[in-house]
Amino acid sequence: MRQLTSLDAQFLAIENGRNLGHVSGLSIYDPSTAPDGVLTADRMCAVLTERLHLLPPFRWRLAEVPLGLDHPYWVEDPEFDIEYHVRELALPRPGDERQLAEQVARLHSRQLDRAHPLWELYVIQGLSDGRVGIFTKIHHAAVDGVSGAEILSVLQDPSPEGREIPPAPPNGLPPAPPGQLEMLQRGILGIPRQQLRMLNALPRTVAHLDAIPGVQDIPGAPTLAKITRRLGRLGRPPRDGGMLELPRSKPPRTVFNGPVSAHRRVAFGTLSLTTVKEIKNATGTTVNDVVVTVCAAALRTFLEQRGELPDVPLVAMIPVSVRTAEERGTFGNRVSTMAVAIPTDVADPLQRLRDAHEAMRSAKERHRAVPASLMQDATRFVPPAIHARASRVTLRLSARNVATPVFNVVISNVPGSPTPLYCAGARLLANYPVSAVTDGMGLNITVLSYEDRLDFAIVTDREQVPDAWPLMDALSNALEELSACAS
Repeated sequence: MRQLTSLDAQFLAIENGRNLGHVSGLSIYDPSTAPDGVLTADRMCAVLTERLHLLPPFRWRLAEVPLGLDHPYWVEDPEFDIEYHVRELALPRPGDERQLAEQVARLHSRQLDRAHPLWELYVIQGLSDGRVGIFTKIHHAAVDGVSGAEILSVLQDPSPEGREIPPAPPNGLPPAPPGQLEMLQRGILGIPRQQLRMLNALPRTVAHLDAIPGVQDIPGAPTLAKITRRLGRLGRPPRDGGMLELPRSKPPRTVFNGPVSAHRRVAFGTLSLTTVKEIKNATGTTVNDVVVTVCAAALRTFLEQRGELPDVPLVAMIPVSVRTAEERGTFGNRVSTMAVAIPTDVADPLQRLRDAHEAMRSAKERHRAVPASLMQDATRFVPPAIHARASRVTLRLSARNVATPVFNVVISNVPGSPTPLYCAGARLLANYPVSAVTDGMGLNITVLSYEDRLDFAIVTDREQVPDAWPLMDALSNALEELSACAS
């Protein structure tokens, strides 16, 4: 048994039918390199069965603690049935990208069944040019971006011939899951540990209240954090060089910052990583700076066309992995976030890039000055018994018009493989990361590098943005414009 951390449990707590806690990915394959030129659900079941011992989260299901006395546990499912999780469907002709995006949006909008391990895999046939799509869903409570990539690496190979897989250890049948009485006992025994964890996290959390999203706007929180930091470093030079003393931008309210519905819209596309690298080399910036600049330009175009462009920059939440080398393969969540004011208010492309570079540099400095465990520490102060209700109330308040949004948009850039990959012998052509939106933050732009390309996926709430494709078009146009200016 493995207990969820308070941060893991947060992704379960937000779910209410509209807010969903899973993340997804859409991979496009060329089956012509696979045996018999096909990629089917049966083939995927065979791959998964062979490698299941390398994929522990695929066998875990939740065991709740009665009365919510403590966070749930992961237990191995004794009734695990791989055929429940692997499904197959087909698009009608012509099987184009918009049909595929519509199907993905429907699948992405459905909550995972907590009576089973929290993942699903769909083999999507009928794509144009004989391609096959693989759409995967897995709950964020079990994996973050890095551990999700580790799972993906287990399923993929460096050549169509595959690779040698170590045999499964002779563990026999999984133990019977604990009964309600045992879980109740665990919950009662865990109460003193909860208090110890809160006391241990208290000094770090109070000293960095002004770095916690949403908390820094509470009256008195920044002052208390500054006083605590100064007391803690008496006689020592400031570790952060004063960066944490700088005021952060207040996010303006946009169409993306209301409550979300139960429905999603998805768009995806590819930009040239080669072009992005040429721009960063010509301007002395980074790949991430260029990605953020292109996203800012696309958002500027989108909002300007609606007559809703704010005079101040939007604020993006940029996830950051804090997973150490020793924590690889442990799954769960080891993440933090950076708040970055992205230059949507700047018209000139090169000045926009310079401003994005400076904003990212400043955000990284602030991020390095706070403990890696801050998000985990902050979530420990909510008792498990009211964790779900408190999480949903917080999201609801952030989406109300009377409140200042915590962020406007999520932008995430995840490094992927620079070399070709294969699954069941089929060559991977594209890999679009389809992430989550929530109340108050109904737009997510995630990009994954693969070979010489950047694969973008845009997820929006259907009621806020009925069509996500104009944003994808704006991303392509923004890169072309920036490339022309930088050359």
